[in-house]
Amino acid sequence: MKKFDKERVLLAVAGPVIALVAAILLTSVVLIASGKSPIEPYTLMIEQASFSDVQVLIINQASLYYIAALGVALGFRMNLFNIGVDGQYRLAAMMTAVVGAHLALPSFLQIPTLLLVGMLTGAFWAGIAGVLKVTRGVSEVVATIMLNAIASSLIVYLSQNSVWGVQVGNNMTTGVMHKSGWVPGINLGSDVGEIYGLVFLAVLLGVLYWFVLNRTRFGFDLRASGASESAAAASGVNARRMVLTAMLISGAVAGLSGLPLLLGDSHTYSLSFPTGLGFTAIGIALLGRNNPGGIALAALLWAFLDKASPALDYAIPVAYEKEIATIMQGLIVFAVVISYEAVRQWGLRRQQRQVGAELAAAAAQNNVQKKEVAA
Repeated sequence: MKKFDKERVLLAVAGPVIALVAAILLTSVVLIASGKSPIEPYTLMIEQASFSDVQVLIINQASLYYIAALGVALGFRMNLFNIGVDGQYRLAAMMTAVVGAHLALPSFLQIPTLLLVGMLTGAFWAGIAGVLKVTRGVSEVVATIMLNAIASSLIVYLSQNSVWGVQVGNNMTTGVMHKSGWVPGINLGSDVGEIYGLVFLAVLLGVLYWFVLNRTRFGFDLRASGASESAAAASGVNARRMVLTAMLISGAVAGLSGLPLLLGDSHTYSLSFPTGLGFTAIGIALLGRNNPGGIALAALLWAFLDKASPALDYAIPVAYEKEIATIMQGLIVFAVVISYEAVRQWGLRRQQRQVGAELAAAAAQNNVQKKEVAA
């Protein structure tokens, strides 16, 4: 491997590693301050990850995180901060559940139709923010935050009995979807559980994300517009169109993020459907540096902390609060921003020193040549 490649790898890995180490150290300080062991909680969680049923839970949860984080990362590559992934994913999941409960087609038509409904709903909701930005200059941050709140209220309204709601005990649901829309998974036994079938969709989306961004003209235009709008415009890229397109694609991917759970397990949307997925995805995309491989590792880490931490409540002889994992997740987000900026500054200084050394060497060579000519 060439020296340049080694430096790139070092710069890419340094940020996440520093963030993780800092988060572990700071969490350990919190544990010591509370009079508890700074090592045992990590040992207990790692032990949980060795159990097959917990591994299945981690993989399933990571698939949701991964798809949502890809939606966030698409916006980041365009220099857009799509905070509305949470609203887009929840509204898309609900509309998909409603269509799945009222439409009965053969499986080979039903499942693609439901996936399309999720994508179109997410794209539509994100597109509102995109249109506001390109036509009125409204910040996508403000617009998506407001749209999250509107989505929450809209979901509550649509869940009423007079609209699409179906009362099940004390919970309001959209009714059970037709079985033709259920996506079968990999059943590992009653004691282990089932891996969602749409885990493979998450893998496919990761491959497509890498291919489109790195091997197509659209991906080049997207990255160029995110790096410098004026430079991209000079090369013929329509910045407004790219902003709107990026928001639509980001929303479409976000609309798929709840479907592994919906089509693979719950088969209905209820008010107990997971929330906060979009906000978690922001931290995962940051930790993964918007790279599909990095995002996958970050999603698995987040899912591990989520699914292994409940065991801390039952530790013997000393129980630990499972919120330790939440503290670590928050510290990772906090540390990742600082570490990335520190690594970026270090990389810039390194480049400046390298360029300075090359210029000095060139000047010295030029002086030698002038002396030889004069002689």
